[in-house]
Amino acid sequence: MSTTIRHYLQFKDLSAEEYGHLFERAAFIKRKFKAVEKYQPFADPDRTLALIFEKASTRTRVSFEAGMYQMGGSVVHLTTGDSQLGRAEPIEDSARVISRMVDLVMIRTFEQAKIERFAAHSRVPVINGLTNEFHPCQILADLFTLVEYRPAPSGQPLDAIRGKVVAWVGDGNNMANTWLQAAELLGFTVHVSTPGGYEVDPVLAGISDRNCYKAFKDPREACRGADLVTTDVWTSMGFEAENEVRRQAFAQWCVDEAMMKLAKLDALFMHCLPAHRGEEVAADVIDGPQSVVWDEAENRMHAQKALMEYLLLGRVA
Repeated sequence: MSTTIRHYLQFKDLSAEEYGHLFERAAFIKRKFKAVEKYQPFADPDRTLALIFEKASTRTRVSFEAGMYQMGGSVVHLTTGDSQLGRAEPIEDSARVISRMVDLVMIRTFEQAKIERFAAHSRVPVINGLTNEFHPCQILADLFTLVEYRPAPSGQPLDAIRGKVVAWVGDGNNMANTWLQAAELLGFTVHVSTPGGYEVDPVLAGISDRNCYKAFKDPREACRGADLVTTDVWTSMGFEAENEVRRQAFAQWCVDEAMMKLAKLDALFMHCLPAHRGEEVAADVIDGPQSVVWDEAENRMHAQKALMEYLLLGRVA
């Protein structure tokens, strides 16, 4: 293992140049997967990933668990119900113990502060599988999907992203925050449209360049000229008590065919899933020809494999 521990707790924890490397490695690893060719850099010596879940998961668990096994490693799965994490043991103590027994830790939890505290006392890299504030692995996969579908003539992944316009329609949540960080770092613009009271907070998002995003009261105007239109559920985990209030507030923020027609002719549609057809997205959009949500979901695994490889082994040629 590299002597320098790198954590991945927010999108801005890596540089633009490092993302270029990750996109190239993700493409290589995906080609191996599709060709059914073995690629197991974690097999000798065997590497172990601890998956810690305080929030429910489908894509995060399957993508990390399958990805780690495919790379030749092992997985330990923990939840608050079957470990001391749900009892009185301090997070710092859990980090000290778990990180002595595994090579890598992925945590999916509520407050960002929890994962920050764990990482501060971990002897191995820690990955943010989702918190209330950020979802960096999802945006890593989304951008990799954009690079796949809209490659640059130069062949350089970062050139495929630079200068693009991403329309974010919906809640100013962890996904929106992470899109803003990615835009500031990689040189594209996010058009954000949220209902009043649900705006993004640039301070919480952790960005300093207000020019990386534009706010729109009308979601249709946010979609105008966009290269990519994306959204999320109106009620994220942990906010279920607000569900009915949010359904009313977000009624005009359903991505439909009319919005997609205002975007570029070759615009893509993405959604981090799970999706509620008829709420945040119309069925004819998510199931339509511009939607790439299934490749986007699969790419969680390939992008995260590249991330784990980088955190454990450093730059691999």
